[in-house]
Amino acid sequence: MFKKIAFIFVGFVLVVSAFAAKDKNSLQIKGSDTMVNLAQAWAEKFMEKNPGEFIAVTGGGSGTGIAALLSGNCDIAMSSRDIKEKEIALAKQRGIQPYEIKVGLDGLAVVVNPKNPVSKLTLEQLRQIFTGKITNWKEVGGEDLKIVILSREVNSGTHVYFKEHVLRRNDPNSKEEFSSSALLLPSSQAIADEVSSNPAAIGYYGMGYLNWRQKALLIAKDENEEYVAPTIENVVNGEYPLSRPLFFYTNNQPRGLIKRFIDFVLSAEGQEIVLKTDFVPLSIKEHAKN
Repeated sequence: MFKKIAFIFVGFVLVVSAFAAKDKNSLQIKGSDTMVNLAQAWAEKFMEKNPGEFIAVTGGGSGTGIAALLSGNCDIAMSSRDIKEKEIALAKQRGIQPYEIKVGLDGLAVVVNPKNPVSKLTLEQLRQIFTGKITNWKEVGGEDLKIVILSREVNSGTHVYFKEHVLRRNDPNSKEEFSSSALLLPSSQAIADEVSSNPAAIGYYGMGYLNWRQKALLIAKDENEEYVAPTIENVVNGEYPLSRPLFFYTNNQPRGLIKRFIDFVLSAEGQEIVLKTDFVPLSIKEHAKN
């Protein structure tokens, strides 16, 4: 009986040791759905070059990723928005020191079904559509069809960015919200799928999700400005009005495997992956800040 118990105990120790060893060679990355495909591409290439390492990437939204970092449930949080003051305060309470690393740039595409004749809108027209003040496509040059508004859920960095930069026009005192009729969808892919099948729909997502099944609208700051397409060139030169940085957040400055992975992400090879996945590589200048 003693030998049997001893054998079970030894087996348990071996299993625990194996998991501990695996943990030293693994990373958990969580957060922005906009960044999931990009982070997965980075992870796959990094693991190909480092066969003994394992990196798991999951989405759920920027807020979900930051919450996971603050709870100690991930090593890297992906975010398509800046960390909020209340999140920083909560981090301090928990002894976490969020460290921000800019890893790429993104243009936010506004999309409709290819059958929709509308091809361009101003930021003001977008604001009125998504707040429910414009409700029919004929009001902006389209067909007599009720507009179906699609938005990401509130934990999404893409949702936050669109609300702050389009609905609230970068005014911190504005209280504008999405129309109560807006359908809140759980992912950028869900918006892409709905727009593809619904001629009345309008939505938004990172331009890395664009394909022939949706039509990206040209966007102008106002009716006197040039209408601009969401392309890499237009994001780089600052002409496209809906562009943003993409971030990783870690607890303190990255070390060990986390640092090696982020160094790869910021390398020429890592930034080439940014380009191949239809995001915008960083400039040569600074990548990180405290």
